[in-house]
Amino acid sequence: MRLVLVGPPGAGKGTQAQFIASHLSIPKISTGDIFRYNVSTGTELGQQAKAYMDRGDLVPDEVTIGMVTARLLEPDAQAGFLLDGFPRNVPQAEVLRKLLADWDTRLDVVLELVVDDDEVVRRLSGRRTCRQCGRIWHVLFEPPSKADICDDCGGELFQRDDDREQTIRHRLDVYAEQTQPLIAFYADDGILLGLDATGPVEEITERAMIALRRFIR
Repeated sequence: MRLVLVGPPGAGKGTQAQFIASHLSIPKISTGDIFRYNVSTGTELGQQAKAYMDRGDLVPDEVTIGMVTARLLEPDAQAGFLLDGFPRNVPQAEVLRKLLADWDTRLDVVLELVVDDDEVVRRLSGRRTCRQCGRIWHVLFEPPSKADICDDCGGELFQRDDDREQTIRHRLDVYAEQTQPLIAFYADDGILLGLDATGPVEEITERAMIALRRFIR
């Protein structure tokens, strides 16, 4: 199966991508992993990306697309893959469609994790990070024994700027602006599948696997 996973920040894409890919026995291919690999190993594309990142600029689509293309050509991705974090916009989606067509294949499904904004805010704004060891706790889902103290090392817990409600809602606005056209693009293609991504992680994975059965070749 060849699928793309999309959803807003806080929807649980990373977690679900790992579980779904494992269930389907296909590689999980995330742009974050690809970037880290290319930068750390000093590939030509990695050096180009690092130059932009060091300047605080966005990495151009052509560099990202080059990295993804190289990854999709690796042997473990020939029988299928799960893309997480790519494509992020319609131009990238158009390039991916042409790329796959050149290889005489196509995407089977685009799975959209659907979570309302208030739930995303609840999930992300409750996170607390240890200043000493970096472990992340959650005031609702995984609270420490003592408020604002890390159980592991006794370090002080704090709320990162990225986890403040105002920042989260801005990220959601940006996601909606950039990604809604992508959702419409795949809906027009007839391969978009929406999935309720609220509830326990295991239940979401189970719902996903049931929904994906009809797309398994």
